[in-house]
Amino acid sequence: MEPKHYQFGGGEAETVLHPIVVVILLIVIILLLLRSRRYSIPAFLFGTFLIPAGQQIVLAGVHVFAYRIILLAALLRMIRFRRSPPLAGKWNFIDTAFSLSVMFHVVAFALLYLEMAAVINQAGFVCDYIGGYLFLRYAIRDNEDIVEVIKCFAVLTVIFAVCMLREQFTGENIFGHLGGVELLSEVREGHIRSQAVFQHAILAGTFGAILMPLFVWLWKSGKARILSVAGVVASVAMVVTTACSTPLFAYGAAIVGICFWPVRKHMRLFRWGFVIALVVLQLVMKAPVWALIERVHLVAGSSNYHRFQLVDQFIRHMGDWWLLGTSSNASWGYQMFDTSNEYVAQGVTGGLFSLVFFVLTISSSFGRIGRAKRSIEGRDPQFEWLLWLLGSALFANVVAFFGISYFDQTRVAWFALLAMISAATTGRRPIALYVTKKQLVPQLSNGDMLVSAK
Repeated sequence: MEPKHYQFGGGEAETVLHPIVVVILLIVIILLLLRSRRYSIPAFLFGTFLIPAGQQIVLAGVHVFAYRIILLAALLRMIRFRRSPPLAGKWNFIDTAFSLSVMFHVVAFALLYLEMAAVINQAGFVCDYIGGYLFLRYAIRDNEDIVEVIKCFAVLTVIFAVCMLREQFTGENIFGHLGGVELLSEVREGHIRSQAVFQHAILAGTFGAILMPLFVWLWKSGKARILSVAGVVASVAMVVTTACSTPLFAYGAAIVGICFWPVRKHMRLFRWGFVIALVVLQLVMKAPVWALIERVHLVAGSSNYHRFQLVDQFIRHMGDWWLLGTSSNASWGYQMFDTSNEYVAQGVTGGLFSLVFFVLTISSSFGRIGRAKRSIEGRDPQFEWLLWLLGSALFANVVAFFGISYFDQTRVAWFALLAMISAATTGRRPIALYVTKKQLVPQLSNGDMLVSAK
C-alpha cells in the first residue's frame, strides 16, 4: 500500500479513461466554468470523488489524472472570477504551515533523487496539494458554503455505502468496471474489505469516519435532518464494510470528540493529563510508549505490529531522514517501504521540516478553533457546536493519520476540512447560522452574503 504520488520512473503506464468518466469530466468542467457559484463546490467534489484516482491520460510519460483535469478547470474559475479578498479571512497561519509543508517536501524530494523524473513527479504533487487546497479555500467562504460542502459529502457517503454493501454480497467493486481501481474486492481473514472508488479499503473507511461529526451538525443545525441521518448511517456502513482497524479507531476518535462537549471548558486539564499519562507510561513500561500501537487492534488480521515497527524504526533512523527524507527506508525491516502512517510518510519523503509544518498545520487548526470558540462562549451555542464538531473531525483525522497516509482523493476531504476551519474562524460571523428561506440581502463589497436571522 505504497503512496502512489511517491512513485516515479520505471514501467509502462497506459491511458485509463472510461467513456462514462469522459462524460462526467465534461459536465464538471462546464459547471465549474459557469458564473454561478452554486455549482462550483458540488461539481468539484462530486467530480473528484466519483472518479477513481487511477483514471488518467498518459502523454509523453506524463500522467494527467482526471483529478488534475478537474483541478485545472477549478483554478481557471478562480482566475476568471476573481474575488476580494480571494480567500475567506485572508491568508492565515494554517495556509502558511500547509504550504511550507508541501514546499519543503518538494525541495527535499527533488534534492534527494536529483532526477528529472522526480522534478516532474513533484510538479504534480504541488498541483494536487496546493492547487486543491487553494481552490477549496477560495470556494468555502462562509457558513452557507460549509453547509453545502457537508451536504455534498453526506450524499457521497450514501452512494459509497450502497456500493460497499454491494461489494459484501458480490465480492465485486462496481467502480472497478470503470478502471483505476481493482474489480475484485480484497479478502483478509475471510472478510471482504470493501473499497468503492478509493485506492484502498482503509481509505474508504477513513473517509466515512472523519466526516461523521459534520453530519451530526446537519442534524443539530436543522439544515437537512434526513440527509444527516443518512450520512451518519452511511458512514457507519463504510467503516464496518472495510473490515479495517484504522477507520474504527478514527470513528471512535470522532465519537470521543463529540462526547467531550459537556466538559469543553476543562479541555486543558484533559490535554495535560494525557501528556502526563504518556510520560508516566514511558517511564514504567519496558517497551517505548509507542509500542501501545502494537497491543491495540480491533479487527482480525490488522497490521498493528507493522504500524508499531514503522514508528519505532522511523524514530531509530532519524539520522537517515531528518534533512531530505530517505529512499532507504525499505532496508529498515520487513515491509518498511509501506509508509502507512501520515506522520512517517511526511518525514520519510520530505524530511523533518515537512513533518514539523504538517504538525503545525494541525496544531494551528486546533488553535484557531479554540480561540474562535472562546470569543463567542455563552453567546452563540449553535456556532460553538459547529466549531466543536469541526474540532472533532480534525481529531478523527489526527488519529487516522497513525494508520494510513492519504494518497488518493481522501486528501481532498482533508483540504476541505482545513478550508472549513479557516472559513468558520475568520474572527467575524460571515453569515448567520440559522436562516429563513431565501431571506437574502445584497452582497457586501467582499462578495459575502448577509442573511436575515430567523
